Amino acid sequence: MSTLAGKHIVLGLSGGIAAYKSAELCRALVKAGCTVQVVMTEAAEQFMTAVTLQALSGRPVYTSQWDPREANNMAHINLSREADAIVVAPASADFMSKLLHGGADELLSLMCLARPIEQVPLIVAPAMNREMWSNPATQRNVAQLKVDGIHVLDVGQGDQACGETGDGRMLEAEDILEDLEGFFTSKVLAGKQVLVTAGPTYEAIDPVRGITNLSSGKMGFAIARAARMAGADVTLIAGPVSLATPRGVKRVNVRSARDMLQAVLDHVPERGVFIATAAVADWRAANSAEQKIKKDGSGQTPVLSFVENPDILATLAQSVAAQKGALFCVGFAAESHDLLAHATAKRARKQVPLLVGNIGPATFGQDDNALLLVDAQGARELPHASKQVLAVQLIEDIARRMGGAQA
Repeated sequence: MSTLAGKHIVLGLSGGIAAYKSAELCRALVKAGCTVQVVMTEAAEQFMTAVTLQALSGRPVYTSQWDPREANNMAHINLSREADAIVVAPASADFMSKLLHGGADELLSLMCLARPIEQVPLIVAPAMNREMWSNPATQRNVAQLKVDGIHVLDVGQGDQACGETGDGRMLEAEDILEDLEGFFTSKVLAGKQVLVTAGPTYEAIDPVRGITNLSSGKMGFAIARAARMAGADVTLIAGPVSLATPRGVKRVNVRSARDMLQAVLDHVPERGVFIATAAVADWRAANSAEQKIKKDGSGQTPVLSFVENPDILATLAQSVAAQKGALFCVGFAAESHDLLAHATAKRARKQVPLLVGNIGPATFGQDDNALLLVDAQGARELPHASKQVLAVQLIEDIARRMGGAQA
């Protein structure tokens, strides 16, 4: 389940062409398990109808502070008291200025001003022309809003409705959803550095052929995302996969096992966590051909010899930082059978405190998985669930272990 499940979100729309994205955001919030109450300014109604948002949220939309549906005629009080958060998306330059100065001449700004500050966070997603965004007045307003405790999300960059290109676009719905999930996630790894490897490696035989495996990288990317949501500074070393980089995560792309080892050594934290989810090829061709190896019709097959690749996990587990307890190493084992026996043996061999096992053929390329956590005391199963849910559970488990080690 999403960390947003069960939350009640008041979704506010101020005027702006980006209001069309708010329809998708509303839909995504409902899908994540939220109840959504939409509040629109008069300007927002010029870009998106209340009927659309009512259909997507399943609740009547509020547009006026004089709404007669409220028995006490205090919608600004009632709506704000029920919310786990107020999210204004889009937040125009004018609306952010209004927030800064305590303006309250319509329902949305009045509700934001009347909210219990300590109980109901206010999150705004700016949306405007690039010149409006970069204007010193807007930047001063954004800086002061943050000082005032209002959470101002980033803006996107790209083509704008006016025909110009630059910063100022409202983030896409999935980006805002990810930021909101992170907002409500307990920051159990705050201040920690986390290094994650993900995906397969590719070991060239010749310019067009190589040794690889079916790892999609989805589990590693989910872990990187979960660690970032938990407050960590995350670096992701990714093999050749076609996955979007999680928001706020630094990504380094590599190809071979030796490339991955070098990238890991370049980015390993002196203190923190190393999570080796990558399915690193055990062997590589002893000699990679410079030109494509072609068949000649003789029926004779080429003779290939292999050498063992470096063991990235063992290298880090045996490092000075790990031996001193400053680096907490977590390994992964993708097996085809006898998971507990192989994972237990691998944990002992790699000398890591935690080894996470799964059945590779059952999960490669899939969006779900089941994990077996193996440590010196035994094993514990994380039952079948989405990889993102499992990633959150694993990060929470790692944080508990690190807390116990530091106690």
